Amino acid sequence: MKLKTGDTVKIIAGKDKGVESKIARVIADKNRVIVEGVATAKRHQRPQGQTMQGGIIDKDMPIHASNVMIVCPDCGPTKIGARRDDEGRKLRVCRKCGRDLG
Repeated sequence: MKLKTGDTVKIIAGKDKGVESKIARVIADKNRVIVEGVATAKRHQRPQGQTMQGGIIDKDMPIHASNVMIVCPDCGPTKIGARRDDEGRKLRVCRKCGRDLG
């Protein structure tokens, strides 16, 4: 999977289409990502121990990785390409402008 935690992505499909936010977690074996503030569901939480209070909480649910596109700072939503640098390390690059995506 070419997406990483902390990447800024744009949702391209689903009920939150058009929203830009950061990836909170990547679930690589299921090809899913959890994006902050996207696909939020209400969950009933039981109190955990003496300090954690129970109740109804909002929880961000995973969405499929194909429903997001990484956002390049220069040219907006784009696909991710790859190239090798001088030391032989693999880098992620923007397919539109060629900028390194980190």
